[in-house]
Amino acid sequence: MGRPREFDADDALQTALELFWRKGYEGTSITDLTDGMGITKPSLYGTFGNKEELFRMALERYEQNYMAFFWKALEQPDARSVARDVLFGFANAQTCDCNPSGCLGINAAMGCSEAAEAVQKTIIERRQVGQKALTRRFERAKREGDLPADSNPEDLARYILTVSQGTAVQATSGIGRDEIHRLVDIAMRSWPGSN
Repeated sequence: MGRPREFDADDALQTALELFWRKGYEGTSITDLTDGMGITKPSLYGTFGNKEELFRMALERYEQNYMAFFWKALEQPDARSVARDVLFGFANAQTCDCNPSGCLGINAAMGCSEAAEAVQKTIIERRQVGQKALTRRFERAKREGDLPADSNPEDLARYILTVSQGTAVQATSGIGRDEIHRLVDIAMRSWPGSN
């Protein structure tokens, strides 16, 4: 029987999440992880598997703890409110002083080489889940007459997520919350039915 674990795996996972968020996937070394988490390499591998598995766990936690606003936004009564809440939700998460700037998925994907293709694929798959959910919500809005008959729900969903990805890059480069909120206001002016 091995020695009992001498660290809190939950705290260690949170530290890993923050390191990946700040430095990206490939920018975060195993040494960064073990030093930051205060554990040895055997403890990291024994508890979390390899770096890729640890990243996937961190991404799952990120979605649960920092992206819950997205699913709540889909419950808004009209498509414009959905779009607004998604964009402002991303803007607020990306610029909170209590977190690293930007978006974990964007920060991780931006620096991925072909060597991290599996991680990029995971990030793309997760993004597609959100895009499909947003598309379905806008399709419902179109059926209900909340969006113009000539609107394209898939394009609208892609537009909202593209704006949010752009604000993530802006936040990572130091643009503050007020400025990003102004960008969201500008984006919302192009929403179907806006004057």
